[in-house]
Amino acid sequence: MAMTIHVDIVSAEGEIHSGQAEMVYAPGEMGELGIAPRHTPLVTRLKPGDVRVDTGKGEMTHFYVSGGILEIQPHVVTVLADTAIRAADLDEAAAIEAKRKAEEALAGQKEEFEYAKAQAELAEAVAQLRAIEKLRKIKKS
Repeated sequence: MAMTIHVDIVSAEGEIHSGQAEMVYAPGEMGELGIAPRHTPLVTRLKPGDVRVDTGKGEMTHFYVSGGILEIQPHVVTVLADTAIRAADLDEAAAIEAKRKAEEALAGQKEEFEYAKAQAELAEAVAQLRAIEKLRKIKKS
């Protein structure tokens, strides 16, 4: 039997996932992290992107997070996300519209604060679209 690590993914709305995994992949602020059982303890910020939970037996579960904090302990991974959504539940039309609005805001920005907010919204929309695209490729395989 393979070693496993417990994974909890929570957001302000509540718990999204809780269970065992053989591997977890998360979009850390400095790059993607691969987390295996007995990983060295770590706390880092997450950027918007796809959290993948490999439950073993060829099953990979995908979640979109808009950012947050990742805490790793040797036997537990906790994702404290600003927003977390099962990738299969992402709304592509809404993400495309959010991207369009953010791009318009960037083009018409007047103040530095507006520019930073529009950049963050654009990054989030693009990350959602990438998560949707990854899920499509997996389903085609």
